[in-house]
Amino acid sequence: MDFMLEEELLDLMTFCLQNPESPEISDKHKRITGIGGELYADGGIDALENFFFVVKNRIIQEIGKDPSSMRSLWNGISDEWNF
Repeated sequence: MDFMLEEELLDLMTFCLQNPESPEISDKHKRITGIGGELYADGGIDALENFFFVVKNRIIQEIGKDPSSMRSLWNGISDEWNF
């Protein structure tokens, strides 16, 4: 399951970074938030940190863009996650 969520998160964030004006952005952001909720439910704050770290590095390597601005999509999942 973790691998599938990682790949989906990678695809969603890559799409958002490459298509910032797309009308699909809102739906993509909602799914990114949903994945964050699933990750937190399964592994807590450590899961959020680990997944974001891996996905961020892959996106930077693959398309040269930094998805750090999307960290805030997971705000509210936990009091510990506040970006």
